[in-house]
Amino acid sequence: MKATTQLTPSRRSFLKAGTLTIAFSWSAFAPVSAQAPAMAPLPGSLNSNRMLDGWLRIHPNGTVTVFTGKVELGQGILTALSQMVADELDVEVKRLEIISGDTARTPNEGYTAGSLSVQDSGTALRYACAEARGLLLQAAATKLGVPVSELNVRDGSISKTSGGAGASYWELTSEAMLRHEATGKTAPKPSSQHRLIGQSLQRRDIPAKVTGGEAYVQDMRLPKMVYGRVVRPSSPRARLISVDEAVVRRMPGVVAVLRDGNFLAVAAKREEQAIAASRAMMASAKWDEPADLPPSGAALFPYMKQQRAQVTVVSDKKDAIAAATGVRTLESEFTRPYAAHAPIGPSCAVAQWDADKLRVWCHSQGVFPLRGDLAKALRTPVDNITVINREGSGCYGQTGADDVAMDAALLARALPGVPVKLQWMREDEFGWEPLGSPMVMKLKASLDSAGKVVDWTHELWSYTHNSRPLDPDGVNLLAAWHLQKPLTAAPARNIPQPSGGSDRNALPLYVFPQQKVINRLLLDAPIRTSALRTLGAYPNTFALESFMDELAGAAGVDKLEFRLQHLSDQRAKAVLERVASMAQWQSNALPTVVKANAGVLKGRGVGFSKYKNLAVYCAVIVDVAVDTQSGAVRVEKAWSAVDAGLVINPDGLRNQIEGGIIQSTSWTLHEAMKNDATYKLTRNWSDYPILRFPEVPVLKVELINRPEERSLGVGEGAQGPTVAAIANAFANATGKRLRDLPFNPERVKQALA
Repeated sequence: MKATTQLTPSRRSFLKAGTLTIAFSWSAFAPVSAQAPAMAPLPGSLNSNRMLDGWLRIHPNGTVTVFTGKVELGQGILTALSQMVADELDVEVKRLEIISGDTARTPNEGYTAGSLSVQDSGTALRYACAEARGLLLQAAATKLGVPVSELNVRDGSISKTSGGAGASYWELTSEAMLRHEATGKTAPKPSSQHRLIGQSLQRRDIPAKVTGGEAYVQDMRLPKMVYGRVVRPSSPRARLISVDEAVVRRMPGVVAVLRDGNFLAVAAKREEQAIAASRAMMASAKWDEPADLPPSGAALFPYMKQQRAQVTVVSDKKDAIAAATGVRTLESEFTRPYAAHAPIGPSCAVAQWDADKLRVWCHSQGVFPLRGDLAKALRTPVDNITVINREGSGCYGQTGADDVAMDAALLARALPGVPVKLQWMREDEFGWEPLGSPMVMKLKASLDSAGKVVDWTHELWSYTHNSRPLDPDGVNLLAAWHLQKPLTAAPARNIPQPSGGSDRNALPLYVFPQQKVINRLLLDAPIRTSALRTLGAYPNTFALESFMDELAGAAGVDKLEFRLQHLSDQRAKAVLERVASMAQWQSNALPTVVKANAGVLKGRGVGFSKYKNLAVYCAVIVDVAVDTQSGAVRVEKAWSAVDAGLVINPDGLRNQIEGGIIQSTSWTLHEAMKNDATYKLTRNWSDYPILRFPEVPVLKVELINRPEERSLGVGEGAQGPTVAAIANAFANATGKRLRDLPFNPERVKQALA
């Protein structure tokens, strides 16, 4: 094993890492000419996409086209953005067409990730629409001969308060009107004037999903389209020795067989023919498969702590006087294994070459970064490629969505002019998507004689949580590494604070007089890792909030009261107090064990975080039942109080929190990837259990709306508090604490033995 290496990043390398990892708004960090004048900052994504007509067009036929670089992932973002646009323009939602995630048409907003869509794209659209409305009203005032203050607007129709002739957006608009840079000087409407913001509008994306329409890229059908499959081994660094291409070419319906280095793919006229051909190709392929994967299970974590690492001291707040008052010290270590995205629909893309031009439809969360890496990998100018987002079934974090786009482009290049739909199989998704990194978190704290925390240390070990396209030092597309002329992957990166990557939410929101947070980024990843929803926030909040419960127990203080004593943020306190009221929290300074019936123990726990310490405040309380015979843990009820500032769509926000609680429950109770020295052993659902419908808890979510505050990102806010609440409820029920995820029956029975 390699010893840990202390690395002190140079200023240049740190800035490079920052440019990469803040790529959720990639264009905002594009190089600026030294001769270019400094531009005043604009709100949200307007700052990097400054032309008004890049965000909206108002048409003489009474419609409005809205453009956003953010994409629909099932989170309802296009509905929320349409509400914001309709309110600022004073038009009905039915007039709006929304174009999203299209490199030929929309602004470059980097990635739809990190719960930033309302915050960045929504802010940009509100300011752009407010300015456009102001221009239209000024044009109407000139035409009607009255001041703007004497005009009213309703659904694009402008009238004078004194009556008489009016005007409309549709007759006043012109292409030139919005063809200039935004100023950001026209403020959006105050909350008192909102008509749609704060209402639960019907989702734009739902009807096709429940009526059998073309909802996903997997549903796409183009004229003369053929069907593709990719063939890969079971080992990450395998090398292809031989394959019988001739037998595959003779199979019914086969129209293309592609071998380029270690990359194999096949296309056929019908999908079942493509599947049969890929199976035959797999059967004939011979691979050299090195046995170089890390140990699995409990042995993984000591292995990780011995690897080469870049060490960053994230926080080092010193107070010698406070530290000297510590009278009791606790220390605990927590772990999280490799975890899969496991989308219900495996990744899929459609690609078509027309001469030297490529068009790709896929469910990438970052169409512009993907276009950049495709251009490098395919060795073609970026302007030759158009990438268009189509929603995927169960897409969040870096699934195989970008990789399958590259696969489809390579296969389509062998069939010029023919659209190729390449669908991954279940074993492709489990075997080749980037995984969520395993993590080790070691916490240590001291209490003073009054039971307050006076010293806090959080150390963590993790592989990268971001190997997405577009990195300046490599190509992060799977097939690009397997070609006859391969490209290299980018080096390991960490997203810097305040957002953070592996250290996301490792910085406590609680006030401790002395604290230290140390992040060890492991530089040599034996298994590919990248963004899984929340990045490091889920495991770090699990560790932090579990440890707060342990400290509360040591101090003899109620678990919820202990948290309130260490908070100064009033909004944080408010969500904890609200969820306590919702669940009728009873003060329980000492663990209690309640026998509901023979062999079943019940308990209650609480968890809290402010996501990234920048976004939504979320507190969760759960009730769990532990079956001591089977080892099964069941989350029976979950309550959550949420403060996301100004609420745009209440139902959409609740959906996000409910989905986060359910996803976190599945991660916490079931999910872990397995491997041996050569293969990933997890290849299908029987190897990778997830939460089933009968296991879904009864959910209750309440929103604290703050119309005077800006909207905060929500989508990843509930996962951390939920795992912590489950862990704390298990400890409350059994008197035993689980510090290693997941809480599967084997682990539970071992803890209770």
